[in-house]
Amino acid sequence: MYRKVNDFLQDWSNASQGTINVLESLTDEKLGQAIVEGHSTLGWLGWHLATAPAFFGGLVGLEVKPSGDAESVPQKASEIVDGYKQVVCQVKQEVEQKLTDEKLIENVDNFGNPEPRGALLRVLIDHQTHHRGQMTVLLRQAGLPVPGVMGPTKEDQEKA
Repeated sequence: MYRKVNDFLQDWSNASQGTINVLESLTDEKLGQAIVEGHSTLGWLGWHLATAPAFFGGLVGLEVKPSGDAESVPQKASEIVDGYKQVVCQVKQEVEQKLTDEKLIENVDNFGNPEPRGALLRVLIDHQTHHRGQMTVLLRQAGLPVPGVMGPTKEDQEKA
């Protein structure tokens, strides 16, 4: 749980840069890559990361608007990257303008359960990390470069 706005902003900056690195590995041709047919694809996961912050932002009182319909996955990887970058900036600006350390510990409604804003912002980061991890597996399966987000990748280690 975050108790300091600056702690969240630092984590958001680091986590979103890692996600940008993953999203920038996408290609239009591989957006349909899935572990099994009918399950989350690279395109769906990337677009989900570009739109989900609006949902989490709404829970904590932020006005974050995705750059497109959450149900309509773009067919171009660049649109996913651009949409994600836009939402990252919106989250940062909204947090800086609307939240204080005191507000982070205030409870808000989380589907009928009171939960501190700072806890829900932690869930936003964890949610992103979870899906970013799924994407790195799919990137490897698709034969695309896997960026080192939380440590070196196999390829990074081979270069050293």
